[in-house]
Amino acid sequence: MDLNLLILLFSAISFIFYGISSFFSRRMLSEYARWGYKNQRILLGCLQLLGAIGLLVGILNPILLTVASFLLTFMMVTAVFVRIKIKDSIIQMFPAILYTVLNFIILYNSLV
Repeated sequence: MDLNLLILLFSAISFIFYGISSFFSRRMLSEYARWGYKNQRILLGCLQLLGAIGLLVGILNPILLTVASFLLTFMMVTAVFVRIKIKDSIIQMFPAILYTVLNFIILYNSLV
């Protein structure tokens, strides 16, 4: 299997998991509150799910792949800045940084 496809599937499955967790997980409820986005939790969970679906459908539709990967990259860059603002440690920031890089790779590969 192609490395680019593995990255895409990993990101999409992760965003599906985090999107669903945003609705039901007590831990995620406390994390959204800690980040200052308690009231936007459901919206952000829906956006994560839509981004994941966009990545998966984007396998067959290159324009959708570009749009979804761009928006997920933007979302994760924003997450990194939120974590910097609340003074998280680099270990706490690592998932946001990782998903920024992964989705940027997907975006870059969708453009070349």
